[in-house]
Amino acid sequence: MKVTVKYFGMIAESAGRTEEVLEVASGTSAKDLKDLQVRKYEISDAESVQLAVNQNLDSKVELNEGDEVAFLPPFAGG
Repeated sequence: MKVTVKYFGMIAESAGRTEEVLEVASGTSAKDLKDLQVRKYEISDAESVQLAVNQNLDSKVELNEGDEVAFLPPFAGG
């Protein structure tokens, strides 16, 4: 199944792109995808990277055909 992955900030810099469409196996979770992409692009400080699946901050969901997964860098508040 295909999912669209979007990268922002320092993650986009590490990946060398802001978006890509990936083929993932059925039953793949958002966390599984995060682990794969962190290794693939050697993303530093992976623990601070948050995921949004279809604009919901939740990395514990199973992915479905056509989902959008955003890799979000650490946020600074003020």
